[in-house]
Amino acid sequence: MNLPTPSPIREYERADRTLLDDEIRPSRQPAVLRGIATDWPAVRAARESDEALVDYVKRFSAKARVAAIVGEPEIKGHFFYSDDFRGLNFQRGQTALDPFLDRLLRDRQIDAPLAMAVQSETIPAVLPGFAEENATSLIRSDILPRMWIGNRIHVAPHYDLYENIGIVVAGRRRFTVFPPEQIANLYAGPFDPTPAGTPVSVVDPQSPDLERYPRFTEAMETAQFAELEPGDAIYIPYHWWHGVDSLEPFNFFVNYWWSDARPELGRPYDALMYAFYALKHLPPDQRDVWRTMFDHYIFGANGDPGEHLPEHARGVLGELTPQLLARMRATLKQIAESL
Repeated sequence: MNLPTPSPIREYERADRTLLDDEIRPSRQPAVLRGIATDWPAVRAARESDEALVDYVKRFSAKARVAAIVGEPEIKGHFFYSDDFRGLNFQRGQTALDPFLDRLLRDRQIDAPLAMAVQSETIPAVLPGFAEENATSLIRSDILPRMWIGNRIHVAPHYDLYENIGIVVAGRRRFTVFPPEQIANLYAGPFDPTPAGTPVSVVDPQSPDLERYPRFTEAMETAQFAELEPGDAIYIPYHWWHGVDSLEPFNFFVNYWWSDARPELGRPYDALMYAFYALKHLPPDQRDVWRTMFDHYIFGANGDPGEHLPEHARGVLGELTPQLLARMRATLKQIAESL
């Protein structure tokens, strides 16, 4: 069976913060922002050569150790679950950044190198001064940039708990993205362990087993894709699934995660974990009742659930004041201590 061809992600040339906030983000669709970082010194160095970029990066190296993942050549860069889903097919460790970069340069000459990546390291902690020379006005100044460095690796479709802008500094990256509602058609793997913090799709988009995962065809009908060059960026909306292929033997990527949710609120992901504990294994009739409760109280299926109450009596249904938040935290703490 031939899979549907993904649609191209829409593109913008030289987008600015106004366009991002007024048009791109409200659409809740991914976007490619071509040439947004063409003038970065790091991108200029990368266009000269991998060696020039490494020399540039080493100017900022704080000699701090960074988290790295390494897989055997047999995995062909596909960081994933182990075959039996009891573990992962790679190892985690720590390394100094400079020798890691040198190893990537050396391994370019090897047909089947180790799969290697440094992922999600905050740049100011590892490369102080780099972010100041390579900045973008698209992003609030309080959002820390993170770096992702590796060889030809393949990250299975997964979702982040934030909005995301990522910029290619070196190499090329191919993104295949799916809207959040495709979760059932992407066949998410275990929550523990997981290669990427959140569960990843167990379907290989490049070679899917459609007998085992037939609904993946439906996911591909909604898929969008793009290939990014140095200086290009991608905007990925909140919770969109995205698979990422690093296409060169040396790749450097910078991303920015953020959320407009109030920072003092709890994490929805934590609520999902508690729901597995408290709701998932109830008798079916009780689960149906709680689905109705959540639709009414949390998702507002019937309008404001507290509109019939005077303001002083609304409690958790009313305005979220600091005092109410403190009471809610105290209640949740009591619940946690009783588990």
